[in-house]
Amino acid sequence: MSNVKKMPQWQKNLYALWLGNFITGAGSSMSLPFLPLFISEMGNFPKWQLTLYAGLAFSGTFFSQAIVSPFWGKLADKTGRKPMLMRAAIGMTVTATLTGFSPNVWTLITLRVIQGGFSGYINNAYALMASEVPAHKSGQTMGTLTTGSVGGMLVGPIIGGYIAGLFGYRIPFFMFGGMMLIASFMTLYFVKEDFHPLDNPKYAERSAFTGIKHVRVVWAMILSSMLIQAATTSINPIISLFVKELMHSHGNIAMASGVIAALPGIATLMAAPRLGALGDHIGPRKVLVAGLIFCAAMFLPMFFVHSVWSLGVFRFLVGISDAALLPITQTVMTLATPKESISRIFSYNQSAQAIGSVVGPMLAAGVAGVLDYRYVFLMTTGLVLINLGIVVWAYRADYKTVSKAQK
Repeated sequence: MSNVKKMPQWQKNLYALWLGNFITGAGSSMSLPFLPLFISEMGNFPKWQLTLYAGLAFSGTFFSQAIVSPFWGKLADKTGRKPMLMRAAIGMTVTATLTGFSPNVWTLITLRVIQGGFSGYINNAYALMASEVPAHKSGQTMGTLTTGSVGGMLVGPIIGGYIAGLFGYRIPFFMFGGMMLIASFMTLYFVKEDFHPLDNPKYAERSAFTGIKHVRVVWAMILSSMLIQAATTSINPIISLFVKELMHSHGNIAMASGVIAALPGIATLMAAPRLGALGDHIGPRKVLVAGLIFCAAMFLPMFFVHSVWSLGVFRFLVGISDAALLPITQTVMTLATPKESISRIFSYNQSAQAIGSVVGPMLAAGVAGVLDYRYVFLMTTGLVLINLGIVVWAYRADYKTVSKAQK
């Protein structure tokens, strides 16, 4: 107990927000892998219509999130990040619970859209820690914080798959709502923010990019977050349907889908803090570029898999690359952004991730409907390679510009 009292407040917040991220990740992932199966129970839909509805249900949340995130970010720079954490936790408590009562697919999609407007717990946790953590600890801290949400996303599908197999697909939504209620109380009592409103109101009105030295790099990180999300979430609408196809509609498909969905989280959970610390040591650029190359190399073979086991192996390996992607982009933005505009930059990043989460599932639904589930993995590989090109170009162009200005 005495050791806890001696901890700096940022470290206490890290533990509390880690648990909040874990709860959020676990709750949301309890139901998402089985969303297409839940939709399939609401009507006798043909394949193209089922994939379309699944894509809308997945992307609807992120569509509204992309629209409102800049507003929440600007408000956070004025009022603090803790109120935004509370808003997200309470909002998801209500919307997740109501989703469990959805009588038809359009009610489900509508509630998913509303949920997106109130979501953002994990990104606000990043923003709060980015404003308080010492610079030399930023990479390791962001990596550690990532293990909270990833750890939750690891156990969530397994628990959700077991519960859904026993009691139906509605129960995980009710559990998600209850867990977010716990997260809201925990955030209220254990997270303490040392927030000081901006002395000069003009700071809130000027561009969030004012004072950023490597503007191209920060923009590249925002675009990178969008493409990473597009690549990783593109598989969500089809993963359970693809597993069902690989298993020839036999066995516990919900449980198998949950395990396949959770496997990347196991690797990310182990690798994120280590890769974050490695980024602090050798620089985040090298870790990010290597992660993107490895990611493309792991997505491509999924096109050729013919068993759930081989799909699981490559999904696990993709999890290692995941540990080198979003946490590293968060680290770069933390190091490059002044504290007075950190919430706005992170809100732009959240909007970019949300746009990627809209585009990815919709592209996947279109590709799967026109061609086949397998071709989604080819599309994903292409997105990762585009991302790699943007990151390499931005670093080279920005650092050349800065070095010329210094001369």
